[in-house]
Amino acid sequence: MMVNNVPHTGSGLILGIESSCDETAAAVVERGTRQLSNVVASQIAIHSPYGGVVPELASREHLRAIVPVVDAALREARLTMGGAGFGLNSLDAIAVTEGPGLAGALLVGIGYAKALAYALSKPLIAVNHLEGHIHAVLLEHAASLPVTGPLLALVVSGGHTHLYLAEHHNHTWHYRNVGHTVDDAAGEAFDKVAKLLGLGYPGGPWIDHLATHGNPDAVPFSFAQIKPKVHRGGQRTSDAPFLFSFSGIKTAVLRYVETHAMAASIAARRQQITASTKPADALQLCDQQTLDLLASFQRAVVDDLRRKTFAAAEHYGAHGLLISGGVAANRELRSRFTRAAGERGLPIAFPALSLATDNAAMIAAAAWPKLLAGDFAPSSLSARASLPLGQ
Repeated sequence: MMVNNVPHTGSGLILGIESSCDETAAAVVERGTRQLSNVVASQIAIHSPYGGVVPELASREHLRAIVPVVDAALREARLTMGGAGFGLNSLDAIAVTEGPGLAGALLVGIGYAKALAYALSKPLIAVNHLEGHIHAVLLEHAASLPVTGPLLALVVSGGHTHLYLAEHHNHTWHYRNVGHTVDDAAGEAFDKVAKLLGLGYPGGPWIDHLATHGNPDAVPFSFAQIKPKVHRGGQRTSDAPFLFSFSGIKTAVLRYVETHAMAASIAARRQQITASTKPADALQLCDQQTLDLLASFQRAVVDDLRRKTFAAAEHYGAHGLLISGGVAANRELRSRFTRAAGERGLPIAFPALSLATDNAAMIAAAAWPKLLAGDFAPSSLSARASLPLGQ
């Protein structure tokens, strides 16, 4: 990766802090590629009874977790105040997620990062959460990906489904948004369908596990062509030509449940699944009809993502693919994308499973090129809940 050839006289150590949604995370990464620590405090157990993230609860939990999580990350990296190791002054910078995300949750991380940077007289670096997901792949695979020409990044999670052209020049990454969802994100559709069928939260791991026992051709789902909306003045709402929509398939699953009298079995399963139930334990609670429905839903979503991602890669002449975000942990997605990339001779890379979901290592990694460029945040830095990435 060319950025690592830029001379840098410091330690190259960056502390990253991430609190955009329901995970409080801190990590120390050296020169954007070597993890010294990566600590994540999950709030799944807190939000699971509600079937989704409750913003007020998320903010409160971030307040409780931020100090011990950062402390754990520093200790794991041997950067403790007054203890054995290199000491906090070895850090070159503090990096924090600026957005997008939940405003209250973001403010917890930003407030702590600003205070720590001020106390240590270290520069503060603001990172876009979506850029962080892209660097979750680059952190481990930059050396195996083309260094010239554009890469196409699919960021697909519970809150986002975006396609970006990513190009590296002048020691900095530049992004252009060429695709996005017009309604639900893919991961959100997984969560909602899992909840509809009486399964646990988050829905992705449940469907990933159970779908392997069903027939993906049992229920024919399809996606309609999406046309960009046009304002009265003739302007399109987006210049991104590759659009996704996942609200329709969620509605189609609901219609299937209603027309096939599945309500009673769903209610029974919902009563039997508790906070301690694992996806593997739910297999005995699902009849074949439910398993087939899950397999068909997953296949349809993965196929839509695959079809549009590779169409975009061909359209823009991408030299490689980066697939990141929580849904990138899905086994069928990894398998089908890898097969399609191999057929086209296109390099493809995924993050490690520990880096697919929200984490702070990706924030620290994304901050490294910014440190080299002297791209520091002002003291007025605040949360930007709808922060876009690129053009």
